[in-house]
Amino acid sequence: MPDGGRTTEGRKGHIPPEQRRSAPIPEQRQAPQQAPPQDQVAGARRAGLLVTLVLGGLTALPPLSMDMYLPALPEVTRSLNSPAATVQITLTACLAGMALGQIVVGPMSDKWGRRRPLLLGMIVYVLATAICALAPTTELLIGFRLLQGLAGAAGIVIARAVVRDLYDGVEMARFFSTLMLISGVAPVIAPVIGGQVLRLTDWRGIFAVLTVVGVILTLVVWKWLHETLPPERRHSGGTVAALRTMRGLIADRIFTGYMLAGGLAFAALFAYVAASPFVVQEIYGASPQTFSLLFGVNSIGLITVGQINGKVLVGRVSMDRVLGFGLMVITVAALALLLMTSGVFGSVGLFPVAAALFVLMSAMGLAMPNTNASALMRTPHAAGSASALIGTSSFLIGAIASPLVGIAGEDTAVPMAVVQLVCAVGSLGCFLGFVRPWQHQQPRERPAAGA
Repeated sequence: MPDGGRTTEGRKGHIPPEQRRSAPIPEQRQAPQQAPPQDQVAGARRAGLLVTLVLGGLTALPPLSMDMYLPALPEVTRSLNSPAATVQITLTACLAGMALGQIVVGPMSDKWGRRRPLLLGMIVYVLATAICALAPTTELLIGFRLLQGLAGAAGIVIARAVVRDLYDGVEMARFFSTLMLISGVAPVIAPVIGGQVLRLTDWRGIFAVLTVVGVILTLVVWKWLHETLPPERRHSGGTVAALRTMRGLIADRIFTGYMLAGGLAFAALFAYVAASPFVVQEIYGASPQTFSLLFGVNSIGLITVGQINGKVLVGRVSMDRVLGFGLMVITVAALALLLMTSGVFGSVGLFPVAAALFVLMSAMGLAMPNTNASALMRTPHAAGSASALIGTSSFLIGAIASPLVGIAGEDTAVPMAVVQLVCAVGSLGCFLGFVRPWQHQQPRERPAAGA
């Protein structure tokens, strides 16, 4: 039926049921797949830029919480009279909290809606961050960094679930590419912001700034981010029901393929973040300024390719084709890095290695948005739980992979290249082995009438 000048097919990137390739999730009771109330969807579309900025801020907050703190690690060691290894646990605690928190918050958002768990998580984040700023001991700092990560995970998982509530198919992939533009800037500017804060105050000031950011974002969410999951699409039941939902999601071979492909690609990125400061500066002798420049250029490459994916490729080329191409480019770049760092081509300088890293990072702009979008397309009935599984698997695989980059000591970049190649091959293998894109035709969005 006509609706505001648009056909049903044009609304929310809708794909007719007969064209969907999603199979029912095993052992999963399907909720009625109704759209959110039309006035809520229309309101979200009218405030599209604001919603994008809010969701981007929620996605960017955890990286800010991690990376703004990095320049302050030596000062924390001196201030709290703790060994460096103990202070490093504050980073691990925050990362672990972000991984585990998504498993908790995702099912909560499917049961109670998106706003209440998100607002609760943001309030706890603000309180935990404020206590971190006042922590008198390393042990207390570790504990509240864990709580900070647990609460901050609400922003990551619910932002993806809100996107799934409002969009489908091509539009969802485009929105994820836009989110990458916002959230991709956070890891680049966070250490710079942290360094500038340290010029004005001590390490506690970084947590004070994060507290203020958390308060502002909480108020913005409360004022402008409306509920996107109506009561008729919510799941009843407790922990057992949540675990049954997740078991059903994991039993879906194609969903699991996208989830693992995305998680392993993310692990290759984690390996780069963990090893690149050491590789670029210590092995190849670059200055900190040169490293910052290369890091920024690589991030710009990732963001630019992500925008090309969202603005040009999505809707014209099958997401599976784009994803497969991106994973192959990542694999080839990782192989080139391994050959160069292991001496197959003789002694190579920084430029060839930096070029391969740039290609690898840029191709992430094709892999990450499309794995998220393709996985969530299959789970309209459990977007929160699906988002939790996607996020948790990515963080856990990344946390396992990143320490391995230094396993052979400080004189070689081979471990970084090996970890990246293994993750890239594993990602491509999961995509081909589980998703098997040649067995189905991914539906393409039909243009909206009058658009």
